[in-house]
Amino acid sequence: MSDVTILAPSPTLTVTVEDHPQGSEIHVHAGGQGVWQARMLQRLQASVTMCCVLTGEVGRTLRHLLEDEGITVIALEREGRGSAYLHDRREGKRVVIAEEEGDPIGRHDLDDLYGAVLHSSADSHAVLLSGPAGDNTVPADIYRRLSIDLRGTGTKVVADLSGERLRAVVDGGVDVLKVSHEELKADGLIEETSVPEIIRAMRQFRADGARSVIVTRSSAPLLLADEDGVIEVSLPRFEETETRGAGDSLTAGVVAGLTQGESLRDAISMGAAAGALNVTRHGLGTGDAESITRLRERVRIRALPGLDPHGTIDNGRMSPDDLAGLADIAGPDAAAAEETS
Repeated sequence: MSDVTILAPSPTLTVTVEDHPQGSEIHVHAGGQGVWQARMLQRLQASVTMCCVLTGEVGRTLRHLLEDEGITVIALEREGRGSAYLHDRREGKRVVIAEEEGDPIGRHDLDDLYGAVLHSSADSHAVLLSGPAGDNTVPADIYRRLSIDLRGTGTKVVADLSGERLRAVVDGGVDVLKVSHEELKADGLIEETSVPEIIRAMRQFRADGARSVIVTRSSAPLLLADEDGVIEVSLPRFEETETRGAGDSLTAGVVAGLTQGESLRDAISMGAAAGALNVTRHGLGTGDAESITRLRERVRIRALPGLDPHGTIDNGRMSPDDLAGLADIAGPDAAAAEETS
């Protein structure tokens, strides 16, 4: 039995070239959203089963890499083009040399993948639904169906998605939805990245089927909306080495806390610490449990002023101090969030 089952439809083979005093250094790893989440979950002592489709020679290589990391892999194997990328970081910035999303997953393989998630989830504390490498890899409706069927069996469902997949998982009902403010704006769900606008979107997600919603805002404090209201979660800022994978580490930290019996409002501090530490490292989804635990003590959580438990901004009951506090939240931090991608 694994603590967490992850749907990772199409893991990615990552090849990265780094600078080295004696020339170039080439790193080959398994990657992609679900893999980075699984890696962080394992750092936090949560066991993981990954349900995925592995394609062609890329897929055969990925299986070895995933199993070498201690991840239990339930995979459908097929021929074709798998997801992979080659990036060059020798000049200090990530330069894309080649990227391939891989072939779409056919309906028979999708049926088997769906069944694998349901089977594995029977022995897991939570299921984490992550996205595929490309928009056309799997249909969005699989997330809606899984949300309905998993929650029908009493399984806790966490989703880290955007676009059509986000809409689908909300329609199906989900315990915890995580999304970034950039994704909300790109999907046309908010017109601006102000705190009031984000809170309105979070309230709508909850009305439509998401029990709790987490919105990250790059280096600005993240927001959590649940049945008790809206809170702001902040950490000291760190010098960034690699921002990719930070959101996935945050989601993994939250799930790790939930599997250990914590409430979401407690688990969010684990997620915030895991995400903050990840930006200081080259490896995506990496970090050690001791450092995350110590960093967690520096997480600051506060309820936002002038909000009722449903996330409604009640301007009629806000004092001048409350208005100033909300403006302060939406000010410098929001500007910093806009500049960071």
